[in-house]
Amino acid sequence: MSIDFLKPILSEKRRTLIQQSAKNTFKKDKRINIRLTSNDLTNIQIKAVKEGLPCQTLISSIIHKYANGELGFYNKGIRG
Repeated sequence: MSIDFLKPILSEKRRTLIQQSAKNTFKKDKRINIRLTSNDLTNIQIKAVKEGLPCQTLISSIIHKYANGELGFYNKGIRG
């Protein structure tokens, strides 16, 4: 029995590039605590495994993209 859904979908080179970019981009000088539903956290953890990234790195990347208007709904002109 194989657990293929847990294999990273990024190549090793791409994953390394993303991790290095994250290190260079994010000077983490602030901490936050957030509350998530168990289901949301589980889904984020699964996505992080699929991307081959630590969960906190993925969450930090999502927040960074949101803060800089780089998420899809911003690019489509929908702002709230």
